[in-house]
Amino acid sequence: MQKRKLGNSGLEVSALGLGCMGLSFGYGPATDPQQATNLIRAAVDQGVTFFDTAEIYGPFTNETLVGKALAPVRDRVVIATKFGFELPQPDGKQVLNSRPEHIRQAVEGSLKRLNIETIDLLYQHRVDPEVPIEDVAGTVKALIQEGKVKHFGLSEAGVKTIRRAHAVQPVTALQSEYSLWWREPEQEVLPTLQELGIGFVPFSPLGKGFLTGAINENTAFDSGDFRNVVPRFSTEARKANQTLVDVLGKIAQQKGVTPAQIALAWLLAQQPWIVPIPGTTKMHRLQENLGAAALALTADELHSIEGTLAAIKVQGDRYPAHLQQNVGR
Repeated sequence: MQKRKLGNSGLEVSALGLGCMGLSFGYGPATDPQQATNLIRAAVDQGVTFFDTAEIYGPFTNETLVGKALAPVRDRVVIATKFGFELPQPDGKQVLNSRPEHIRQAVEGSLKRLNIETIDLLYQHRVDPEVPIEDVAGTVKALIQEGKVKHFGLSEAGVKTIRRAHAVQPVTALQSEYSLWWREPEQEVLPTLQELGIGFVPFSPLGKGFLTGAINENTAFDSGDFRNVVPRFSTEARKANQTLVDVLGKIAQQKGVTPAQIALAWLLAQQPWIVPIPGTTKMHRLQENLGAAALALTADELHSIEGTLAAIKVQGDRYPAHLQQNVGR
């Protein structure tokens, strides 16, 4: 597995990381802990050194799972987690909280659940409009000085917030959604990250599974699956967006690879400081995803993909309204 550095920070990780959320949260019933542990360790064996979790995943259970699975190889991996929500909420609603005292409380909880002495990369999960980002960055800066955190990250933040935070404590990475069917970061975010020397960690690089070709308009999701409330996954939107998957399928067939591998290779080709974190619960999907790290797309192929996809308009919002308001601040 090739390595990449997240911006100017010097933090080196595998070119593809593993998003661990789906093992515990968001896509139906949690994966059996032993099966999830086997998957995480298989990723390590194949060169993955970058693992992503958060206190809200579960809540809390995903950090415990990741911590136990990676304990034997702690010195070989980079563990990223996130703070920023008031937990737990009985009704499941997301209540933001990035007050300094809450950040410290969250970090102590994460350190305990992950069973580590230092968090390698600590993200603010969502920007809290009630707390100045300077206070957030200052708190994380103090935690770095205390040795409890190594690197500071933001998730789904807007460019003004990124600049303000970076002026207080250098931001190592921004984590936001980015894929062949969500390219908004290209407008303002990616140029800002390049200017400031900040790495980019795309989550949902396979469009929450849609770009794999395994989902169509007839797919039924588990009752606990987050995609049931995502407008882009309505039956009508899936039917309309099938055109994108069909195009990916044709390109993949010509290369003798899979649509998922094309989608990940395309992301990797955008910038050398981009590190996607596809998630999966299935061992064969893990193998497939990691295979993309060795897939090089030529300039002509990238140009062809760009031209073909330019004619396709993806249907449906990526979040329901109550979650969309928390992104891009």
